[in-house]
Amino acid sequence: MSEDIKPWYKQFWPWFLIGLLLSSITFSLVYLTLSIRYYDGSVGGDYYERGLAINEQLAKQEHALELGLEARLRVDNRTGDVVVDLEGPRQPEQLHLALIFPTDSDFDRELTLQHVREGRYVTTLDEPLRHRWYLQLQPVAGEEAEWRLTGEASFPSDDEAALEPGL
Repeated sequence: MSEDIKPWYKQFWPWFLIGLLLSSITFSLVYLTLSIRYYDGSVGGDYYERGLAINEQLAKQEHALELGLEARLRVDNRTGDVVVDLEGPRQPEQLHLALIFPTDSDFDRELTLQHVREGRYVTTLDEPLRHRWYLQLQPVAGEEAEWRLTGEASFPSDDEAALEPGL
């Protein structure tokens, strides 16, 4: 009684092992392509300076707390008007408002608000805001940005967003 032995290419296990190797090569090439295409950079050479800047920002927020500064932000999505009411002893001629998008820095916006009367500052947006944003308010850099208020808001909204010394 003689058994018919199938040639290797008609058996299951060699093809199973070849399939594992080919799938591993395919996934490796896909991940390599994605990592090259969506490279987000490595740690910059100035990471130490950035770390020191965090302490400076915390000092600005602490100074705002000492001054008793608070602000309320309203955005009218129909007209694009941005209104900030600042309460406290320091009321510079211009304020810098940074709108920081949590997941993509390409959407970040920088606005300069003009003082119109007794703690009220206004500017206009070029397009409406959507989704959640982090907010940072401070005097324009030329006027010694010695304090900073922070907050968070979701748009569109008819509610006011509170900006406080976020410690």
